[in-house]
Amino acid sequence: MTATTAGGLQWVTVLGATGSIGRSTLEVIALHPERYRVFALTGHRQIDLLARQCARFAPRQVVVADSAAVAQLRTALAALGVTHPIEIGCDRQALERAATDPQVDTVMAAIVGAAGLEPTLAAARAGKRILLANKEALVMAGEVFGAACSDGKAEVLPIDSEHNAVFQCLPPGGRVGLGVRRILLTASGGPFLRLTRAQMSTVTPEQACAHPNWSMGRKISVDSATMMNKGLELIEAHYLFGVAASSLEVLVHPQSIVHSLVEYDDGSMLAQLGNPDMRTPIAHALAHPQRIASGVEPLSLAKISTLSFEDPDLERFPCLRLALEVLGAGGRAPCMLNAANEIAVAAFLSGRIGFTAIDALNAEVLARIGQGAAGASIGAVLELDAEARALAEQLVMERGH
Repeated sequence: MTATTAGGLQWVTVLGATGSIGRSTLEVIALHPERYRVFALTGHRQIDLLARQCARFAPRQVVVADSAAVAQLRTALAALGVTHPIEIGCDRQALERAATDPQVDTVMAAIVGAAGLEPTLAAARAGKRILLANKEALVMAGEVFGAACSDGKAEVLPIDSEHNAVFQCLPPGGRVGLGVRRILLTASGGPFLRLTRAQMSTVTPEQACAHPNWSMGRKISVDSATMMNKGLELIEAHYLFGVAASSLEVLVHPQSIVHSLVEYDDGSMLAQLGNPDMRTPIAHALAHPQRIASGVEPLSLAKISTLSFEDPDLERFPCLRLALEVLGAGGRAPCMLNAANEIAVAAFLSGRIGFTAIDALNAEVLARIGQGAAGASIGAVLELDAEARALAEQLVMERGH
């Protein structure tokens, strides 16, 4: 999955415009009106914010969750005095049109979780340049997504800071080869890096979402706190760069300045550094292979002074250990893990289970369902996903409070 030169004005669809990645994408686009136009925006709950984005960027299409959100958006647009025509939809077909319209050049795939899989696949089949922030497209359906990209001749550029860093450090083409020995994904360790398991058992959702370095949505913040996010990123890297599990490692780096490293057979190690701000990888992917301003402050290594690294503690962060096991097992396991984890995190955020129950629930879903082949089609993938979610919900009800 590689990218080629982009030239001229780009029309961009932002899937997940009201999330943290979507907002950062629009900030970068706003810095370069001569290069980018917004074709479509999609949002789920933050309708007032979506209306303000429409007023500023004048998209041609907008997609929301349901008919009630359509009415709410129309009211908000009228209150802001927005008069330019906007096609507003609220079904799966509208979401796919936003990702596949012939005028669209680039699709920012930033819908969190499994909900982002189908429109991202549609963009791949349509041959779009995909800025991939939705890791679930690869974790759930790596082979299906890869085939769709190949068939549609889609271009894929990673947006996760770690994968974007790896992409920048790999040889041209963005695939492992030409003397690459291993890839190291860095992890901040999240807000609970120094806590014991006993201390973690009493943490609150608010504490889990208070990341020390990054500003992220609640789901991904919890995944960072459990280090499941890093585990999912290992699986994503496997499919994205064509690298074996044995050549992938995690390195804890609390400062979040070195975003990932690539080691070569000659002993050289290349790293990409930058302030912890998602506008940097977004700007890189939007303009690749050129470089544009992102709005991020320059990095001052003298001010930071110290960069530290350590191996992850798999006993205190069993979600990472579980993801490593799933990466080795392959088959249906990554899809099952992703589905179970989404249910577990949602249950924690709503107060139905404790923080340390997340990894236990994930492990039990995998143990009960067992191994098997990966889904060979989007329908099969969604069936596996539904099976794991149903079991995870049952376990939440049995264990919750």
